[in-house]
Amino acid sequence: MVGFDPGAPGIVLSPEEAALAGSGAGMVTRALINPLDVVKIRFQLQIERVSYLHPEGKYRGLLQASRCILREEGLPAFWKGHFPAQLLSVCFGAVQFATFEFLTEAVHKSTPYDSQTAGIHLICGGLSACSATLVCQPLDTLRTRFAAQGEPKVYHNLRHAVSTMYRTSGPLSFYRGLAPTLVAVFPYAGLQFFFYRLFGQLLSKNSEAGNSGGNLRSLLCGSAAGVLSKTMTYPFDLFKKRLQVGGFEEARVQFGEIRHYRGFVDCMVQIGKEEGLRGFFKGLSPSLVKAAFSTGFTFFWYEFFLNAMKNLKERQRTE
Repeated sequence: MVGFDPGAPGIVLSPEEAALAGSGAGMVTRALINPLDVVKIRFQLQIERVSYLHPEGKYRGLLQASRCILREEGLPAFWKGHFPAQLLSVCFGAVQFATFEFLTEAVHKSTPYDSQTAGIHLICGGLSACSATLVCQPLDTLRTRFAAQGEPKVYHNLRHAVSTMYRTSGPLSFYRGLAPTLVAVFPYAGLQFFFYRLFGQLLSKNSEAGNSGGNLRSLLCGSAAGVLSKTMTYPFDLFKKRLQVGGFEEARVQFGEIRHYRGFVDCMVQIGKEEGLRGFFKGLSPSLVKAAFSTGFTFFWYEFFLNAMKNLKERQRTE
């Protein structure tokens, strides 16, 4: 069960154990969905229209882009930036789920509200994701730059990327795109937890199996929650990616046109003027596929690891 549940039978796990389960879920999920993330980022950063009917840019669709990346850069290109992305997933998952468990427990103990309602999960999920974002934003910026660069590479490894960014742009370069990230991450993560709880409650009412974690139900509820929440907040993710590659234009020339943005509002206005409404949703198709797998697998593995730890502790207690 995701979130503090005072009526749950058996052993109650601590926020530290929730952090361990969250980091494990993030690590496994990241390894599986990284190729989709690379394609999504390439779409988001392309100024020209992403379209099969009106081919203007380098990438025109999900399959065409995948073949193009494979042909020009090889199979390892789909895991470009995987190490910083993996660090990001492990760190983000740990902070997010530990904070979420802590907040839902605090709601139960300090307020008259039910900690297992979907509305409470919406608020606690958004706040926990904002906390994780503040901690992990530098890793997200590094992940984006690694995934965005072509050949020849500007950054040879993680250490080189950190030193180069710090030397040329200063420490604030690691927090590029923070404003749209925080604006987007609260509703995005909040809606993930909201829909996950809502769908779980609906399925539980129509099932004799009750609430069980780490199973097909977790995967299905998580996937549906990911698709809905991503669709509703997608433009902010695109703004973040455009801002994160500011000062990194030399690595983007071979992919098409480049733009310079002075900030969040300027980025939004320029995209609206030059690329129209469709520009705000570039990369949506691979992003939705990624969101379905990512959110579904995250909740699936989180509940799986929670149940595994509970079973282990119960076995140790009975021995």
